[in-house]
Parts: sequence; C-alpha cells; structure tokens
Amino acid sequence: MDRVLESVKQIVFRVLPHTDADSVFKDLNVVGMLHEFWEQKQAGGLRCGTESLVVYESAPSPSPPFVCYVTLPGGSCFGNFQDCLSKADGRRAAARVALMNSVFNELPSRRITQEFISHSVQEAASTASGCVGDAKDPCTSIGAYCYMLQSNLGKTMLEFQELMTVFQLLHWNGSLKIFRERKCSRKEVVSYYSQHRLDECFRSHMALDWISKEQETPGILSQELQVALRELEEARRAGRELRFYKEKREILSLALSQRHSEGASAQSPICDDGGKH
Repeated sequence: MDRVLESVKQIVFRVLPHTDADSVFKDLNVVGMLHEFWEQKQAGGLRCGTESLVVYESAPSPSPPFVCYVTLPGGSCFGNFQDCLSKADGRRAAARVALMNSVFNELPSRRITQEFISHSVQEAASTASGCVGDAKDPCTSIGAYCYMLQSNLGKTMLEFQELMTVFQLLHWNGSLKIFRERKCSRKEVVSYYSQHRLDECFRSHMALDWISKEQETPGILSQELQVALRELEEARRAGRELRFYKEKREILSLALSQRHSEGASAQSPICDDGGKH
C-alpha cells in the first residue's frame, strides 16, 4: 500500500507540480485542481474536444443532503458519497472522489497494454467458464471483449469507460440479443459503437425501446426506474464509478416522460440519424 501511495504522490507532483501531494485530496480548491489535472492531460496530448470538459450536475433537491455528479473526459462519472449540507460542499466532495480516481488512473496497471489484455481475457474466460482460445474469434463474447480492448490499446480504463458503458446498456436493454438474432457479428457491433458517442440520440432510441416494452408489460418502466435509482444510490454511497447506473436512470426517466406526455406513442426520437439502437 505504501508503494501505491508513493506512486500516487509522484503522479500528483508530475501533473500538478505546484501542489502539495500530501494535502491534494483535502484542499478546498479541489474543484480547481481537478480542472487543472485534466487541462494538463489535454496539453499532454489526450484527445478530447470541448464537449469532453469536466461536467458537474447537481441532483434537484430543495434541501440537504445535496448530491452532485461529475463526468470526466472519457465518460467516467463519480459523485459525493457523504451527506453534504450545501451544493458547494457536494460539488467539492464529488470533485475530490473524481480527482482521486483520476490520479489512480495514471498508475501503469490502469493502462490497456498487451499484458493487461491477456490478464483480462484469462479472467473473463474463467468467470464465464469459457476458453481463452475464444479470444481469437470476435464472434464469441470473449473474442468481442478482446477485440474491444485491442481497439483501445494504450488508453487508460477511465478513457475506455464510455465504450464499456455503451455495451453495458446494450446488454441491459436487450439490444445485443437482437443483434445476434439478426446475425450481426460482435465485431461489427463493436466497430459501429466505437464510432458513436453516448448522446441524446442514443438515449432517445433506447427510451423508445422501453416505451415498447411498457406497452407489452405495463408497469415495467416504473419497476426498472426504481431498481436503477436504488443501484445508483448504492453505487454512489460506495464511491464507485456511476455512469452505467446514471444512464439507466436518464433513459428510463425519458421513456416515462414521453409515455406520459400527450401522443407519446406517436412521437419520434430526439434525433433521427437512421442508425442502429
């Protein structure tokens, strides 16, 4: 553990040379430090446009405790895990969690290398009772996972997060099963979604899918939303990465909103690009 902490201090000193590494996670200006951290990353060659700046979102609440989420370049999302008496405290607490994860993400073990891929594939094969040899076949689950990692060689796990979230959502939504039934190869699906962001259009298409599910099974939207809210709260309290749970909440809330609005069943998605969903 001491070696890990020493590595973290070295990373802080390298990325934020004017900051005291021992107090970096206690400083009240942690919001500014998080911004500076990712600013330095961009200056160092990280590919992220203006849409990928650090983004804060406060959960609507008339009184404490207040909850704040922060989304980082690459799609990872974190929130404050303790009760906060003001929105400013919630913002600082969320930034502190995000900064800590951003710094740990700089450790060599968090970068996608060939060694990392080999270890991850072996672990996936063991967990899924599969065969490591399947990694050579992109039509298998393990092969698709291996292909996805190979396509992101050199990135860190935080930079890889959005693509992972997309496939978590496709699995949860039942879309991956539909792709299999349509004979779409996993490699084709991975290649397609590697080029598309998790945006309003993506959420809108998924919301329409859930409206269809609601028509087939009345009440499923409300049930799924309650599950998503509980999962998001539990993950936030545990200090875990939140993007998947937060996106589930957004998609289901959008579906309910469209369902309850006049003529919801006849509405078109927010964005019509003729793409897959």
